[in-house]
Amino acid sequence: MQINRSIPVRGSYANIEDYVALTKPRVMSLVVFTALVGLMVAPGGIDPFAGAVALFCIAAGAGAAGALNMWYDADIDALMARTAMRPIPSGRVSRSEALVFGLVLAICAVLSLGTFLNTAAAALLAFTIFFYVVVYTMWLKRRTPQNIVIGGAAGALPPVIGWVAAAGNVGLEPLVLFLIIFLWTPPHFWALSLNLAGEYARAGVPMLPVVAGRAETKRQILLYSVLLAPVSLLPWALGFAGAIYGAAAAMLGAIIIFLSWQVRRSNDKERQPARRLFVFSMLYLVLLFGVLLMNAVPYVQPV
Repeated sequence: MQINRSIPVRGSYANIEDYVALTKPRVMSLVVFTALVGLMVAPGGIDPFAGAVALFCIAAGAGAAGALNMWYDADIDALMARTAMRPIPSGRVSRSEALVFGLVLAICAVLSLGTFLNTAAAALLAFTIFFYVVVYTMWLKRRTPQNIVIGGAAGALPPVIGWVAAAGNVGLEPLVLFLIIFLWTPPHFWALSLNLAGEYARAGVPMLPVVAGRAETKRQILLYSVLLAPVSLLPWALGFAGAIYGAAAAMLGAIIIFLSWQVRRSNDKERQPARRLFVFSMLYLVLLFGVLLMNAVPYVQPV
């Protein structure tokens, strides 16, 4: 399916809100939150100023990735009701402006993180932006129904970046957090795509419901949810989270499996089961990492 990549722009009249929208602030807030957890569970604590700088740089890097994603995907965004009013397809920001904004923000974020924290964290942030923009957005998204699975690695890296910013190296703990988010991503996005399959098909994006059908998508959602539940218990099992976290992870895991099972059993005309799962999946990650954060706070060393 050929897609016209030209986006008519009536002349840029962007304001600050439009540039904020380019950064995908809701996605950015989740990125910052998971990065904060990575910072807090790292051994030895971190100076409050350094921690704030790290989170600011990670937020800027996430915003840059969002802007570059919107720059490249402006053509397909214009074809989907959910994204048609974004700044570029609506004509409020030109594609060239979004490209320059995203590149400058990315460079500033990486250089600042390397200058104020360490080069390892900066390199990992640069890799994350590259992976999201080039590997996921430019390569995978329009070519394979596994785009969300493979591309989900970019969204799973923020807690690792946070850990490296604090500790200077990678440990087992942030890799566990990476794995949790990595397994959470497919049920989260496929639950959304079940109700938007028509829009993705019209835009030429081979999301799993478009390519493999709704039944296979529902099966995959349940499979990933079943895998996610025991993996979410690893922080407790490995000893870097307490019993309260373990109980919360077990309860949240049971709920997400139940909701995924409801989606699996629903007929193709039902939209509510998938919507419930999508909404809960956002709450799931916030609650899971929130409990982990509360577990970590008492052990932060004062500076």
